[in-house]
Amino acid sequence: MTMPRDSVRAVRGGILGNFVDQFDIFLPVIALAPAAASLYGAQNAVTNAGLIFIATLIGRPLGAAIFGPIADRIGRTSTTRLTITGVAIATLLIALVPSQGALGEGTLFLILALRFVGGIFIGGGYTSAVPLAMEWSAPRRRGLNSGLIMWMSPWANAVIAALVFVLLGVLGATQYGAWGWRIPFVLGALMALAMLAYYRRYVSDSPEWKGAGRSSNPLRDILVGANRRALWQVFVLMTGMWLFTDIAVAVLTGQLKIGAHLSDQGVSFTMLCATVVSAIAMAASGHLSTFTGRRVFFVGFGILSAVLAPVVYLAIFRQGGALLPLVLLAIALQIVTVSVYGPVAAYLTERFPTAVRSSGYGVAYSLSIALPALYPYYLPPLQLLLGGQAAVATLLALAGMLVAVGAMMGPETRTTEGLGSAATTLGDFIQTK
Repeated sequence: MTMPRDSVRAVRGGILGNFVDQFDIFLPVIALAPAAASLYGAQNAVTNAGLIFIATLIGRPLGAAIFGPIADRIGRTSTTRLTITGVAIATLLIALVPSQGALGEGTLFLILALRFVGGIFIGGGYTSAVPLAMEWSAPRRRGLNSGLIMWMSPWANAVIAALVFVLLGVLGATQYGAWGWRIPFVLGALMALAMLAYYRRYVSDSPEWKGAGRSSNPLRDILVGANRRALWQVFVLMTGMWLFTDIAVAVLTGQLKIGAHLSDQGVSFTMLCATVVSAIAMAASGHLSTFTGRRVFFVGFGILSAVLAPVVYLAIFRQGGALLPLVLLAIALQIVTVSVYGPVAAYLTERFPTAVRSSGYGVAYSLSIALPALYPYYLPPLQLLLGGQAAVATLLALAGMLVAVGAMMGPETRTTEGLGSAATTLGDFIQTK
């Protein structure tokens, strides 16, 4: 069956828009690393990079809390346009930041401030564009469309890494550190402006949102009101997923060089292969969840990953440095961890009624990042206690258990029915009465 034109446009906007959002999220982590010495000095480079990440981290849940209620009240499309504009401006301003020679420490502080503001708009973007795409999706297509939206995250990561690799090769480290790092930020801003033009011309709010009632205080409803149980259940689930991301991507990347004795080129090749396969697995997982049910999928995935992920991770460091087995095992680790994201866009949309959907989606998605992202503080003590690799394997098992327990706490959602304007579960419906 052919999808209606308005539906195709909204889903396309959700997919491409998520690529732009993810591109802007990963930019400081990847694009600024080779320019750290030029921007804010060689000393404390790792600490400064962490501060920039934390600035974005703080901004995202704040943006979800601000723009989620706005999207629920005035519409997903208008809010998407507003947040994309903010992302474009904040990203472009980073590209125009004066060098350390002109501002001294002010360069770092200015980047921190702009990343905080950018994080607010990025967090706000999640509250509107993705629920809008899901509301326009036919029930049988929601899982697949969710997977296609979520798989843009690894693609964005790979594109930035490839872009930085090319720029370093063409410009050299000195010129890249002096001015070349600005190019990816200009590109990110231009992509955001292109998405703004797309949403202004082609995308409108769904009939479902137009026909639904409005909540007087969506944020209160999801935090302490009728939908609080749905929020905190999804928070547990998403905490496990974000822990998977931090451990199976960020931590693994560092340990491949130290523990597996790979060269920088070998690490890049290994993670590129793993990223490509994980993107495909995300799309497949989203579609699979339509047939299994989201709850069954997450419970089963969580249990299996709690067992398999630690085993696969430990096996990576017992290969003696042979590249092919390492690549295959890294791919396997991505499949049994981050491919769990495939159905997330559909599931979070289905867990909240239309009147508070953007607020619930955005806050649950962004707030759950916080605890996993603090792993640099609790992983080292855990490694002293359990050993370097055993501690990481333990966190992978914990992530799987959180996914399974979080899914068990909630009901099955309407995977083959319209979303409707009412609550998505019987328990939520009773609470609203």
